[in-house]
Amino acid sequence: MAVDVQQPRVPSWQRGRVASWLVTVDHKRIGILYIATAGLFFALSGFLALLIRSQLATADGGVVTGDSYNEVVTMHGTGMVFFVVVPILAGLGNYLVPLMIGAPDMAFPRLNALSYWLFAFGGIVFCGSFLAAGGAANTGWTAYPPLSVLAQGNGQDLWILSLHILTLSSAAGAINFIVTIHNMRARGMSWMRLPLFVWSIEIYAALLLLVLPVLSAGLTLLLLERQFPEDFSFFRPEDGGSPILYQHVFWFFGHPEVYIMILPAMGIISEILPVFARKPIFGYKAIALSTVAIGFFSLLVWAHHMFTVGLPTYLNIWFMLASMVIAVPTGIKIFNWLATLWRGNISLDTPMLYALGFLSIFTIGGLSGIYLAAFPIDWQVHDTYFVVAHFHYVLFGGSIFAILGGLFYWWPKLFGRFLSERLGKWSFAFIFIGFNVTFFPQHLLGLLGMPRRVYTYRDDGLWEAYNLISTIGSYMLGLGFIIFLVAIVKSRHGRRAGNDPWHGDTLEWYTTSPPPPHNFDEVPYVTSARPLYDLRRRKRREGATT
Repeated sequence: MAVDVQQPRVPSWQRGRVASWLVTVDHKRIGILYIATAGLFFALSGFLALLIRSQLATADGGVVTGDSYNEVVTMHGTGMVFFVVVPILAGLGNYLVPLMIGAPDMAFPRLNALSYWLFAFGGIVFCGSFLAAGGAANTGWTAYPPLSVLAQGNGQDLWILSLHILTLSSAAGAINFIVTIHNMRARGMSWMRLPLFVWSIEIYAALLLLVLPVLSAGLTLLLLERQFPEDFSFFRPEDGGSPILYQHVFWFFGHPEVYIMILPAMGIISEILPVFARKPIFGYKAIALSTVAIGFFSLLVWAHHMFTVGLPTYLNIWFMLASMVIAVPTGIKIFNWLATLWRGNISLDTPMLYALGFLSIFTIGGLSGIYLAAFPIDWQVHDTYFVVAHFHYVLFGGSIFAILGGLFYWWPKLFGRFLSERLGKWSFAFIFIGFNVTFFPQHLLGLLGMPRRVYTYRDDGLWEAYNLISTIGSYMLGLGFIIFLVAIVKSRHGRRAGNDPWHGDTLEWYTTSPPPPHNFDEVPYVTSARPLYDLRRRKRREGATT
């Protein structure tokens, strides 16, 4: 006798087009909310970046005042690092990890929703800094004391509070990722059959749990010292504190944060390259284990940001060598990606273009990072535009290029329609060329001695020329992102995608596009890291025998 299984009744107030999103615990909707909200912060932070470049286009620019410039620089850097890159990667992880491991949802759906809403609330508090008495936070995204202790107004306090809320969000999300990956994998999916993007999210989550408490402790001490200066002195040297202590606390979080932003991007590249090269990834185990190695070594190199503070020479040598060692597992990844491309049947679709852009730009950023890891060189270029160029080549050229490639790759799975290939290629051209025109001249500015965080500079010809070129490139970048936005808007009426439009290898392509609320009607037994390739090969073999 058939059993009538009734679906749980949904209250009428939760069925609306808006209300259903506000109360959702579906990991796919939460992932989309993360990506969309981070996109709004990207637009804000990108606008602030254009203000910076507009001010620096000429030696005595009058676009913003000195105080406003400090606010713009602080909010741009904080927004991009904390409210754009990490949340977008969390959004992609939320949407894709359960699908890639064959799970119906995240392990803790309500905790997942709480994680998103904490992020959104933290973002509101962050933006509230603009409206605070005394103006927005203006002490740089690192908020070094004693400047951050002495800063007037409430903008800096709201900045601290917003990051506190964000650490709660990230910690909740990290716990959810780890429990989901460890306990909800499909039958047969051993660790050496795990998709490489899931490997990267595993290490991303582990690093977050290790370093977020340190950041929270440092922010708490900073807030206490700001609010009760008579009772607390952790960082003010005149009262027995040490500003160097804050730098150790911040960078023990801050440098693993770089790899928190780049490891999932590397995971995205590891999924895109084999699909568009029509080859299995070269050296799967080496790439997976190098992800673990990068995560481990990222915890040992924080003080290479502090070579100029007067550390003993033996410590400088240790952090120099540790920083260079981390290049080894990174190089393993790059050479394995190149080997995957070697003699492959390469399709230059938009996701592949962004992946190739990542490979070239991130490699340049990695090479300049090796120079900065040598403390005698760092002494010469510390806090110059050479450092600005380096970390933009690593983080923008790494994380953002990979994210854009990932969005083009997985958009058919998210929404069932393709993004425009024509607009995608135009956006790539403007973003790739604009990025290099913007940031490559900044290497030269740094070598010429131009310091960071200055809003005017001397007009000696070359400084102004390189800054003008950089500003022109930034507007090309902005145009590229506008084209990308147009592609998103037009995708509502774009070409429909099937379940597996790219002939992918991982389980997210096994279900419909977009997936149903329960993700899968059935999940195949996993026999390798390429379960869909195995299924297609089995079907061809069965067809040949019949």
